[in-house]
Amino acid sequence: MTSNAPEQSSTGLNTSQPGEPPASQPDGPPSESVRVHRGADRASYDQQIVHEILDAGWLAHVGTVRDGLPIVIPMFYARDGDCILIHGAPASGVIRRGKGTDVCITVTHLDGFVLARSSFHHSVNYRCVMIIGEAQLITDPAEKEAALDLFVERLIPGRMAQLRPSTTKEIQGTSVLRVSLEQASTKVRTGDPIDDEEDYDYDVWAGVVPLTTLAGRPIADARLREGIELPENLKVLTGYDLAD
Repeated sequence: MTSNAPEQSSTGLNTSQPGEPPASQPDGPPSESVRVHRGADRASYDQQIVHEILDAGWLAHVGTVRDGLPIVIPMFYARDGDCILIHGAPASGVIRRGKGTDVCITVTHLDGFVLARSSFHHSVNYRCVMIIGEAQLITDPAEKEAALDLFVERLIPGRMAQLRPSTTKEIQGTSVLRVSLEQASTKVRTGDPIDDEEDYDYDVWAGVVPLTTLAGRPIADARLREGIELPENLKVLTGYDLAD
């Protein structure tokens, strides 16, 4: 489902060596709020890279403030053009606190363990995005319904056409917040460990252990009616055919 960044050069994310800037690097951050200070040579503010990292994942961490304290909640998300969408029950804390206020949203992919010749230089390969912006509540009924459909399609393309239509009660029972991607930054690490020069002669294995997220064999619901086969879109996504 997601892939190992160090082995991919076609994504446009960052095919440079560690310590080098990403291949696509605009002039600078859209604001100081999202400027990367530590490891700035691995940062980019290119919207294409923002989109690619977001489109490779499903789970975001959404930060709001409750009673003066920061609260971070994991949430499923979907990108809609130049915005990121999150959703939940209208009474949920992140929806109530978030709407109409600035929130911070982060998405991270862990692509590998970087094993160096000293503990100090061990690291991980990763791709991450940080977004800061006002969470706007979608109130237009048609726009809201389209956004809710997008969440399902983001999970399994073609799934909405296979489902019963959503009811008015279901749509009213869900709130959708939209945050612009205008204020966003990315940071990417790929490649080998960076050891002290004198340590390259030390006799210990060093390198990268790639990490990936893969779809497993689908498990049918215990109450699935007999004769209902796995749809083609799930066969394509998972690489499994339960008839085999």
